[in-house]
Amino acid sequence: MDFFEAVEARRSVRKYKPDPVRRELVMKILHAANDAPSAVNLQQWEFIVAVGDRIARLGESYGNAMENAYAHIDNKDLPPREVLITFAKVYGGAPLVIAVLTEATDDPAFRKAHLESASAAMENLVLAAAALGLGTCWMTGPLRDETRLRAILGVPDSKEIVAITPLGYPASVPPKKPRKDPDLSRIVTWLE
Repeated sequence: MDFFEAVEARRSVRKYKPDPVRRELVMKILHAANDAPSAVNLQQWEFIVAVGDRIARLGESYGNAMENAYAHIDNKDLPPREVLITFAKVYGGAPLVIAVLTEATDDPAFRKAHLESASAAMENLVLAAAALGLGTCWMTGPLRDETRLRAILGVPDSKEIVAITPLGYPASVPPKKPRKDPDLSRIVTWLE
């Protein structure tokens, strides 16, 4: 699949087959993530791959966080409460979950650069997965229970969790969501 096909194919998958993903494929995806651009070439990202019982523990944390969050959320654009909470409790049934980390810093300029660089790595990750026929779902929702999330993943205070994604073979692929400005007439400004 070429780059533009991978961009077009990428979706936020919330239902996965239980089929394991070969370690070689996971490493291929992580190599693509590692090839992302980074501010002043720091390449300060790290990846944690969680499998097995660790996913159940992550799901318990995320499920509880979503139940608490939905008590305060009134957004009709979100999926129904039951759908999101069911997904959260098992990460959609994915056989593995990947967390993307970056260096923590109190310097606002470097914090922004670290987050942007790690986000570029995450984008490479989700596109590489799509190119290989795998599904992902870029998530920050699990950070609603960050203290427990850090404990489950063993993340030290010197690292910041940027995003998390389940990874696996999609059991179903949602349709493409329409773009708010498909012809780019409102969001692109040419300065000449």
